[in-house]
Amino acid sequence: MTTRLRRRAVLRLTAGAAGLPFLGARARAAPYPTRAITIVIGYSVGGATDTTTRILADRLQQLLAQPVVVENVTGANGSIAVGRVVRAAPDGYTLSIGDLGTHVVNQATYALPYDVQNDLTPIALLRSSAFLVVAKPSMPGGTLQELITWLRANPEKATAGTGGVGGAEHLAGLTFENVTGIRVRFVSYRGGLQALQDTLTGQIDMGFANPLISIPHIRAATLKAYAVMDRRRLAQLPDVPTVDEAGAPGAYYTSWTSLWAPKGTPQEIIARLNAAVIEASTDPRLRARYRALAVDVPDADQQTPAALRALQQAEIAKWWPIVKAAKLRFD
Repeated sequence: MTTRLRRRAVLRLTAGAAGLPFLGARARAAPYPTRAITIVIGYSVGGATDTTTRILADRLQQLLAQPVVVENVTGANGSIAVGRVVRAAPDGYTLSIGDLGTHVVNQATYALPYDVQNDLTPIALLRSSAFLVVAKPSMPGGTLQELITWLRANPEKATAGTGGVGGAEHLAGLTFENVTGIRVRFVSYRGGLQALQDTLTGQIDMGFANPLISIPHIRAATLKAYAVMDRRRLAQLPDVPTVDEAGAPGAYYTSWTSLWAPKGTPQEIIARLNAAVIEASTDPRLRARYRALAVDVPDADQQTPAALRALQQAEIAKWWPIVKAAKLRFD
């Protein structure tokens, strides 16, 4: 090769190498998202969390122009599902659905290989639902006060189904016990839907249920509803009194669902996802579907990442002492 040809080859190589950093920067600057996003749920298909998440996912994939896949990973009150997200790459493509059980209480009840406060990044609060005190139709007591009287006279005789130790149904039940002084025997299932199904067949006496999965059975009179665990009645069940009205004042329990990402997820991705959630939450069709299921959508100022972190911290301060006093610990 002549000296002139060698010089031209070196110049071409140098120019190509000089362009590599530019190409890398351009690749890194590709807009998010560019492929499918997976939302991991720790509960079974068909339950309240699964149903509302799939409604949201349908709207998010329209807004983000990419598929949004819902994956159910059950077991250990959702802690297995959360662990899968904690170990995922912090790139915004694997997200966690969180609630009071998975993102607050599990830290106090399980020896987790992760920390719910430090290993997850908050994105947004999604929805909330006030629970109902329910029972099989043959359960003694036509009113809540009559039920409480019977339960006090028969401590630990009644069984109450839950979606797992430290899960939403269990926490609602502990709240009811603490306020009324009654005691029941909690029976754990892999999800609230399975617990409700056994209540419908009479294998379980009573429970504390999400209205989303219980309203159809209450309307069909195959499930007895005693009270709403809130300060206000549900528009979908106007004849069911609140706990204040029915004889258990202050026995409030509201479940909430939220969206989280692995620690280290870039702030611009968190902001993109948060904006998409807030936009989806204002969609009239989504709100109408939620309203029919007795699901409340929070205001936009309650949906910021900072607001979700503050909610988690407040719930930790409230619930960790309660579950520790109840000795709900699994090592």
